[in-house]
Formats: sequence, C-alpha cells, structure tokens
Amino acid sequence: MSSPAKKRKRDDPASTSQRTRSIASFFQGQASKQAEKTQQPLQSVPEAPTEQTLSDKALARKLQAEWNQEDATPDTQTDDTPSSEPTTATPLNTGDDDRKPIKVRKNNILSLQSSTGTEDTVSLAVPLDQSPITFDATKYAQELKGHWATDNGDASYALLTRAFVLANATTSRIKIVDTLVNFLRVLIESDPSSVLPAVWLATNSISPPYDESELGLGGSSISKALKKIYGLNSQGLKTLYDKHGDAGDVAFEAKKRQSFTLIKPKPLRIKGVYQSLKKIAASKGSGSQETKQRIVEKLLQDARGTEESRYIVRTLVQNLRIGAVKTTMLIALARAFLYSKPEGAEFSVHPQQDMARLKKEGLSEIYSNAEEIVKASYARHPNYDDLIPCLLEAGVTEELLIRCGLQLHIPLRPMLGSITRDLSEMLTKLQGRDFSCEYKYDGQRAQVHCDAEGHVSIFSRHLENMTEKYPDLVSLVPEIRGEGVSSFILEGEVVAVDQETGELQAFQILTNRAKKNVDIGAIKVNVCLFAFDLMYLNGQPLLGRSLRERRELLRSLFVRIPNRFTWVKSLDATSADSEAVLEFFKSATDTKCEGIMVKVLDNVSKLDSDLNGAQALDTTDPSGQPSKTDDKPESKNSKGSRRKALLSTYEPDKRLESWLKVKKDYSTSSETLDLIPVAGWHGQGRKAKWWSPILLAVRNPETGSLEAVTKCMSGFTDKFYQANKEKYAEGAPTVISRPSYVEYYGEPDVWFEPQEVWEMAFADITLSPTYTAAIGLVSDERGLSLRFPRFLKVREDKSIDEATTSDYLAYLWRKQSERTKLEGEPPDQEAPLEWQEE
Repeated sequence: MSSPAKKRKRDDPASTSQRTRSIASFFQGQASKQAEKTQQPLQSVPEAPTEQTLSDKALARKLQAEWNQEDATPDTQTDDTPSSEPTTATPLNTGDDDRKPIKVRKNNILSLQSSTGTEDTVSLAVPLDQSPITFDATKYAQELKGHWATDNGDASYALLTRAFVLANATTSRIKIVDTLVNFLRVLIESDPSSVLPAVWLATNSISPPYDESELGLGGSSISKALKKIYGLNSQGLKTLYDKHGDAGDVAFEAKKRQSFTLIKPKPLRIKGVYQSLKKIAASKGSGSQETKQRIVEKLLQDARGTEESRYIVRTLVQNLRIGAVKTTMLIALARAFLYSKPEGAEFSVHPQQDMARLKKEGLSEIYSNAEEIVKASYARHPNYDDLIPCLLEAGVTEELLIRCGLQLHIPLRPMLGSITRDLSEMLTKLQGRDFSCEYKYDGQRAQVHCDAEGHVSIFSRHLENMTEKYPDLVSLVPEIRGEGVSSFILEGEVVAVDQETGELQAFQILTNRAKKNVDIGAIKVNVCLFAFDLMYLNGQPLLGRSLRERRELLRSLFVRIPNRFTWVKSLDATSADSEAVLEFFKSATDTKCEGIMVKVLDNVSKLDSDLNGAQALDTTDPSGQPSKTDDKPESKNSKGSRRKALLSTYEPDKRLESWLKVKKDYSTSSETLDLIPVAGWHGQGRKAKWWSPILLAVRNPETGSLEAVTKCMSGFTDKFYQANKEKYAEGAPTVISRPSYVEYYGEPDVWFEPQEVWEMAFADITLSPTYTAAIGLVSDERGLSLRFPRFLKVREDKSIDEATTSDYLAYLWRKQSERTKLEGEPPDQEAPLEWQEE
C-alpha cells in the first residue's frame, strides 16, 4: 500500500528528493529527526524540513499549529468554505486501504486523538453481569436503540465484547450464565435480527458441525494483519507472543500501544463481523488467501478499543476462552426468552417482578422446564439457524419441539449408554426388566438418513458428515430399503469386514479409509453396517416408541445383505438369565467386539414404577449426566421427583441407565478414568526440563467446566515427557492463560489448552479440600481426588467431550464407600502428593 508520503510525492512533480515513510513509523512513534539521519541522501548542505519530508505525526502537528493560529484571526474563513460544512483532507498513514478522505471538523482542525477515545462507551457501560431478576433489559434496550440509530440501527460488536469481557472476568458459572442471559435479552428487545449471529459468535463457530464451513485461516494471516494494522515488526510481534502466549492478548497489547488515530473507525456490528467470517469461510480457489487477508485486516482496522481487538482475534483463531460451551448457551437462551420477547411477538413471558417474588425452588423449576425444552429441541435439531428463529417467533413452548424437531439430513445428537463395570452390576440395575444384549462392535457409529427421493446422508456420532467417506454404503441404500419405506433415519455401527469370510477386523483397519473423495472402485477396506436402531420412518419420528417397537420395524422393513448390511447380534434376556448373558458376553469378546450393550426393551408400567420407587427416584446417574435430564421436559411427576423409572424411548444427547455398556476392559478388577490434562508445573531435579506433575480434570457436563481432580507424575516415560514438553511448549498455541472454565484453586506454572484425554489408573478415591471435582455431589465443602494416580495411555479415540464426568466420579466414590463399610475399614483421607506419586 502506498503511504501518504508517497502520495504527496507522486502528486507533486516538482519534488525529486522526497523520502517515504512506512506505516510502522506512525505506530512506533519514530522521530522524524532520526529518520532523516538514516534515510537522507548525502548532501553538502542539509535541507530544511518541508511538508513532504516531515513524518506523518509531525506533519499533523504542524497543520494543527497553523490552523490554531488561523482560528485566532477572524477573517481566515473564506466564502468557499462555509463554517457549517466539513471539508476533507488526504488521509495520513492510518492503514486504510480505501484511502477515504478524512473529515475535518467545521473549524478546520485536524486533531490527533487517543485511540481509546473511539470506544463505544455506551455499550461498554451496560451492567450485563447483574442478576436477570433485577436487570432492566427494556431500559438498556431503548438506550442502545437510540445509540445505534445513527448507523443502520444494528447492534454493535461492542456489546458482545462487553459480554465476553464480563464472562472472562469470572470463574462463577452462575455469573457467566447471567451475563449471557442479560446480553441476549437486550438483543431480543432492541435488535432481534442480531441474536442469531451473536449466538454463533459466542459459541465460537459459524455453522453447525455437519456443515463443513471452516475459516481456513493460518497463523501467518493473522500475524501479517497485526503487523500491518498495528505497526508491529516481526520481532515486536514475537516478543508480545512470547510474553502473553495468546493471539488475542497480543492484539490487545498492540492496540493499546497505538497511541493516535486520525479518524474514528466505522463501528463493528455483530452482523457485520459474522458476515465477514462467512465470507472468509466461503472464499475458495485462486486469490482466496488475499481476499481473506483483506477481510482480517479490515476487521482489525475497525476494532474500536483494545477489548474489541482481543476478541476479534480470538474469534479468528476460534478460541474465545470465555467458558461458555454448548450447554451454557442453551441454558442462557432458555432463560432469556422467559424474560424477554421481540416487539410484536405473540408468546407470553414471565413478568420480572413475578419472578423476583418466587422462592429459589420455584424459580429453579421454571428455569429447568424451559431449559429442558430448548435442550431437547437442539438435541433433535442441532442448528442455531433454525432454533433461534423459532424461539423469536414461538418462545420457549412445546411448539418449539414441533417446529424445530427431527428433520432429514440434519443429524440428531445420538443417545449414549452408561458405563457398567461388570455384568453383575448390570443385572442388579435391570432386575425384573426385559432387556436386549447386543454386540458392541469395534467400529464407527453411523447415522444414515434417506429421503423419499433417495438422497442419502451419513453422519458420525460427533455429527460430522461422512457421506463421502462411505460411497459403498450410499450405493447400498436402495438395496436394503424394503417395500413401503420411503424415508428413514437409522443408526448402526460401521465395521471393517472381510467380505469373503465375514470376519470382523480391528478399528485401526477402518481408519485406513480416506475421509473424502473416496472412489467406490478403489476401496480396499470393505465395511458392513450393523444396524441397531430406527429413529424416523416415512415422515414420522419414532423417538417416543419403545425399543422393542423400533427394533421390530427395523428388522421387518429392511433387507439384510450378508457382510454388507445386517442387524447387530443380540440376545433378549432378563436378570434371571445370568448364565446366558455371561456366555453371550464371552462370545462377543471372542469375536473381536469391545463388549456388549444392554438396552431396556419396554417402557415401565405404573405398577413397575411403584414397585421400583427407589430406583425411579434415584437422583444419581453413574453415567455422568445429572438425572434431571434423563427424561423429556414434561416427565416430572406431581411430587417433583427428579427422575422417572427407566424408559426404552430414544433420548437424543442423553446418557441413561436404560442403555448400559459392559466392555471387556471394564470387567477387570482395576478401575481407570479418562481425564483431561489442563496444567503443569516445572519439574524438579532430573525432570526440571519437563512438565511434572501434570494437573488433570474431569468434566462437568451440566456447566461445561473442567474440575481439577489430581496431579500425576507417575507412569510417564522420558520419551513421553519430551513429547509432552514439545506439545505444550511455552509460547505455543497449546499453552494459554488461566482459563475461566477450569475450576482449581492453585496456580500452576502453565495452563494447557484442553485437547486430549489420558487414561489413568489409581488406588482409590478420597475427599479433598484442594480439588474441586464433584464438589457438592458428595460434600458441600470438599471435592474428590485420586490416590496414587498413574498414567496409562493417551485415549486417541476419545474427545474431551467423552472424558470422565464428575457425576461418574461421585458414583465410584459412593460404591467405594459402601464397599469400605461392608469390609469394616475406616474411610481413607486424601494422601499427600508425595505419597500419591511414589
């Protein structure tokens, strides 16, 4: 980009010896005198500075002084430039590629102003972290509407930044939710059209998981933009990054050092930022990188203030670090639409004064009912593009489940099974119930959609689109669809199979298949789909039907093809059939399966519910999900029990005891947990060059937070230590500042970006005043920790969403306590770290 100095030289043909100034000179504040020493040609007599040889800052100050002097003379105003009309001037070195003229105030003064003076102080003053019961959303919505009216009336990005700052400033989950609730309420009442893009931005995404839209931005693009817009050189950028370790913090510091601005940036709007991200993702092919680079630079250029710069960059690197996950956003949406609605909407809301008069239990019940509806809708239809418009039109009502429910080619979030450590425990849980045992194949879970036109989509358990990966399964669908089947959604396990012998092959064989652009004629790894559930048939959802009914429809309406499409091998039994179940389990493990899945076949009758009242009212779900989410929103009974007896319906995105999994590695005597490494300390002695010990955490599925459970320094090899140190090197993107979503009282030397799961062995579980895992579930003051934790391996097959939960940890502790009482031993106290790590 040509600098203003170059432009002045180009426009003045008489000048022959002028020098140019880079954009860095403006931001770094280099003195013009020093610049002349290094750039001026050798001459016998140095020239006096002219307007063309001055630095941009010096030139601006010179013009300022001249105009101040002119202001003191009454007759300096000419007839050609009336005082009521602004004039324009050529822009100084502002980094604006468009070279728009700078507006000069009506008294002809071009002033250098602090960049901090450009911030949206109105939006940044809204107290979004108040309790929703006392927060006056209507008042602030009216103020902001007037404030935004000068620029199309769209909500400013500054308001979203305000919510991010407040959420990042606290580790309180309640405060984070309250901040998001109040932010959404203000948008709902002032600018409903900005709610959807705001939710996408706050959830750190631009599209649902099955849509393959990606920003595709490399670190170099953001680095170039930071250097160009904020005047950093390579060394300055490296110094900042080495110090802060977060790209957003680097942008914050760089913006803070930008002392002057000559023009007030055009305010960023929530919709505008989101559309810019969509343009980046949509930019493909030749010239796409240059297009993306310009958009990134424009976003940074228009950021008003340091915090906007920080969160624009964090958005670009897709790491907001505000502790708001999917569950948090759904809770916030549910509560926001209880209090507020768009102008003209017909659904009813709860008056704020009425909510304020409710007791804690009553308010919690209203919140819980609303949250269940929103969560259930999102589990069936996980796309904010459809959910938000339905909420704006219908609010949090049962209509939401109809209008934003199950739909072909939009994957529903799969139902999950609870972990059971052995067969005897499983038989005890399902005593008196009819259940089906199914082989748990070592493959990839798949959800197959087919519409009436024959269009097929295949999705993974994480909702990723796998249609291109399995063209052989797509071509198989017309053959397996029986007469009378027009559309369906079925679920099964894709397993690598020897087509000649039918022998099952290991999961590692399946991973050798390419993920995209698979040529059906070049496939070397053949697969079979073992179907086990049917959730949708001929336009009708089947989620509310029992497993026995769904299974009967699946097996009667679809056609088996040997070694390509069939049902999972199963055995129907009751708890009295222990020998048959044991034999079935052994046959599953002998056939290279992971174990078995055990599923309740029928919904419980009222009599069964009464007889099994203890089970029905049990609020502890060892699966890792709080029991209040186990059933549909309307499932609470009149007595307010948190959970009904086991159902055999299909419950998307829930982990219930109506589905139990017994794996061969669970049936051993030793327990293991899947934990997330979140921090580390500098080692001592021989381990001084590595991270040791490592802090590990369980996940809280309700809040989205990670709760510290133990430190570990056992089980690691030197080779692993070295690799781990390289992975989490100081200054790398994997090392972050203290995250608000990790609950831990101490101060590690370094925080890790949560991204992997480690399998850990341990001796037993203890109460701990130091660790926060499961706090409130077994004790109001103490959490749970592990004695003698030992690293076993990295669980490459698991994401952090599948790590052990605090609920399951509490469940194991209760089992351990019961066993201790039976054995007559006193409960263990937490062992000191030095004992744990021997």
